Amino acid sequence: MIKITLITGATSGLGKSLAKKYVENNENVLLVGRNIDKLKSVKDELSNINKNVLIDIFAVDLSDNSRLHEIKEYTDSKQYFVNNLVNNAGFGERKDFVDMDPETQVQMTNVCCNAVVYLLNVYIKDMLKNDEGHIINVASIAGLVPGPYMSTYHAVKSYVVSLGEAVSHEIRKTNVHLLTLCPGPFDSEFVSKAHNDYTFAKLKPISSDDVANIAYNKSIKNKRFYIIGAKNRFLMFITRFVSRKFAAASTAKTIKKE
Repeated sequence: MIKITLITGATSGLGKSLAKKYVENNENVLLVGRNIDKLKSVKDELSNINKNVLIDIFAVDLSDNSRLHEIKEYTDSKQYFVNNLVNNAGFGERKDFVDMDPETQVQMTNVCCNAVVYLLNVYIKDMLKNDEGHIINVASIAGLVPGPYMSTYHAVKSYVVSLGEAVSHEIRKTNVHLLTLCPGPFDSEFVSKAHNDYTFAKLKPISSDDVANIAYNKSIKNKRFYIIGAKNRFLMFITRFVSRKFAAASTAKTIKKE
C-alpha cells in the first residue's frame, strides 16, 4: 500500500500550488486533470522540487460522470491508499443566467458537484477503514451568498459548502478530517476562463501559493471550515444580519456593472 495525495484540477492555479506544497512536505501525489501534456509538464516541474517522492498523473475529464470510476480503478490497480484528497477542480462563468450555455452549466455542475461527491464517497471509505485521512474540499466565499451574473458558480460552491460541513460532522469522532475551504479571489486561470475581470479589478487577489499554504496548514490542524482573509470573514459575518435580497444585490455589484 502506497500512501498518496490525490489532487484534482492540478495543472494550474491552486491545484498546482497545492501539489507543490504536498511535494515539499514529502507527500506522494497523484495529479488529476484532463490535459495530459499539462499534467506531464507539472510532473516534471514537481520532480525538480523533490526527487524523493512519487509523482503520478491521471488524465480524465471530470465533467464526464461516466468516467469518474476510472480514477478509483486506477488507484486500486496501483495499490494506492489516498490518505489525502483535495477536491479542487472547478470553473465558473460570468453571464446573465438566460445567456448561459446550458451544456456549460451542466459541465460546471458535474465538475464542481458530482465529481466532488463521487471522489469524497469512494475515498472516505478507505480512509475510515485505515483510520487516517485528510480531505480538502475547495469551495469559495461565493458559496456563502447568492451571486447574480455568476448564479451557477455560486450555486455549485454552495453545494460544496453544505456537503462538506455535513460530512465533517458525521466523521467528527474519527481520525478522518474534512476541511471546507472558502477562499476569496486569488490569482489563477479562473479569471480569464470565467470572464470575471470586473470583480478582480475591484478586489485585490492573493496568490494561489498563499491560498495553498493556508489550506495545507488548516488541513493538518484538522480545521473543519475556514474562510481565507479577515476582510472576507468580516463580510460573510455581516451577511447574517441582512436579507438575502440585499446580499444578492450587494454581490451583483462586485460581479458586474449594472
